Amino acid sequence: MKPFTKQLLDKATEPYRSAGRFAWHFARGKLSGDPVFAGLLELGAINNGARLLDLGCGQGLLASWLRAARQLYDAGQWQTTWPEPPRLAAYRGIELMPSDVLRASAAGAENVEFVQGDIRTADFGKVDTVVILDVLHYIKPEEQEQVLQRVREALLPSGKLVLRIGDADGGLPFLYSKLVDLVVFFIRGHRIAKLHTRTLGEWSELLTRLGFSVESLPMHKGTPYASTLLLATVAVK
Repeated sequence: MKPFTKQLLDKATEPYRSAGRFAWHFARGKLSGDPVFAGLLELGAINNGARLLDLGCGQGLLASWLRAARQLYDAGQWQTTWPEPPRLAAYRGIELMPSDVLRASAAGAENVEFVQGDIRTADFGKVDTVVILDVLHYIKPEEQEQVLQRVREALLPSGKLVLRIGDADGGLPFLYSKLVDLVVFFIRGHRIAKLHTRTLGEWSELLTRLGFSVESLPMHKGTPYASTLLLATVAVK
């Protein structure tokens, strides 16, 4: 791990010490092992000043990661070619598991809110950025479409959806991804459930039909998975 990346990891995970050993170790493992967190910064996927809604936010890792990145930038310690990290106007995370919400809240900060709720029914309000990372395959296909339709309605003009999905056409890496998902789902206290997956083409078609313009990027660098990041913006009519 590069010195700057370790510095960012240390800063992002430090708040979880007060949330207990599990929270801290889980944060260290996820933030260091999952390329999506570095990828979001490297791509500049989240705009400066965003009012961000994180659906299925878990213990709030994205909020802590973005906050740490901004703190390092403001302190003149941004030792990377990545673009300037966003300063969020507000962050709200919705998470089904009360234990995750407690861990997230223990590591929270100003302008950050964590709500216990079901993304299938929770109020999304009005925002300009929505992030959903590896969540939708846990709910049924018709519920996926309903959630994405409500996301579309919650987004302001030119709003953005940042969605990571597994590509069901991904062969062995996709099957491995499914297995790991189920294991992590169980460790976090959920009962084992059926996964409802789609191919990259099917996800893109669904988003286009709901009124998004879609760009897809691989997001599994350094891992044996088959993950894709979809950057979907509200289509201008």
